[in-house]
Amino acid sequence: MNNSWLSWLCGLLLVASLPASTHFQLNSYGIGSGGTAKSTSTTYSVNGTAGEQAGSASSTNYKVGAGEAYLKQANEPNLTLTNPSNWYDKLSLVVSPNNNPTDATYLVEISTNGFTTIDYVQDDFTVGTSIVSTDYMTYAALGGASGVTLRGLTPNTVYSVRAAALRGPFTESGFGPAVSASTSATQMSFNIGVSPTYAITSPPYAVSIGSLLAGTVETATNEIWLTVSTNADSGALIFGDGQYGGLNSTSTGHLIASASTDLATASEGFGEQETSVGQTSGGPMVEVSPYNVTGTNVGQDYTSLDEWFSASNPVTAGYGGISLKAVSSTLTPSATDYTETLTAVAAGSF
Repeated sequence: MNNSWLSWLCGLLLVASLPASTHFQLNSYGIGSGGTAKSTSTTYSVNGTAGEQAGSASSTNYKVGAGEAYLKQANEPNLTLTNPSNWYDKLSLVVSPNNNPTDATYLVEISTNGFTTIDYVQDDFTVGTSIVSTDYMTYAALGGASGVTLRGLTPNTVYSVRAAALRGPFTESGFGPAVSASTSATQMSFNIGVSPTYAITSPPYAVSIGSLLAGTVETATNEIWLTVSTNADSGALIFGDGQYGGLNSTSTGHLIASASTDLATASEGFGEQETSVGQTSGGPMVEVSPYNVTGTNVGQDYTSLDEWFSASNPVTAGYGGISLKAVSSTLTPSATDYTETLTAVAAGSF
């Protein structure tokens, strides 16, 4: 081969056309030497190919990804965050897998300031600042279509969440769109009234038993009406006590003492009997011993607070009615000033 032939061949290579047709042209291209399978050890894993790889491009309105790593990424999941029950420390979270396989796992970020600072939903559905492997949870572990309840949140606060998906090494997606919901403020209301129809009235709340005839159990013409509403996680308690622990006469110095008993068999006595209980929603409200009795039986009028009614869950307009009963004997000093002052207190179990 002479030198002129070699020169002509080189010139031919320098001016060769790039691949093209009437519809496209490749401005550059290369040929790689093939790829490697995933390589691992106890401390690392590598997934690589030899040759050229394209990256990704994006703008405000689109994102284009290319290459093996991009193709392996999981789909970005969608979330729903709600407060279905007026919760002050909880929210309901539902993950939408967005066509990811059943073995995909999801990491959920949570923030109260637009993700300037970020916490994470942990595997017990509380919120923490760090991540461990078990915080990547499957769709099933996150409650499936029913979702899970996030716990230990701050009252009256707006929370935002977003999630990323993972379905194997080198596949974690970006974080999907954020959604928000707010916890409620802690709430508690309590009312007292006196009426045969349980209507709420205004103080002073006076209940009249009338004249006590020896050996006859008398019932007050009015009932005490108590109502409570709260979003406390563990519901509410209603307590009551008396100033004297019975019907007291200042003029005679005599006390018709109270006891948990059947007044029909007592020489004299006084006490409280629960007559009704219920609620508009939640609860339920329940009667509490020794006041949940009937007939001529009563619970003792204690001088320290004793539980009258309770609800173990949040309750709306939980109510209870209390009737007062008394009996005197032939030895009971006659007087017109037998009285007792009852105090009712409600507490929420937050």
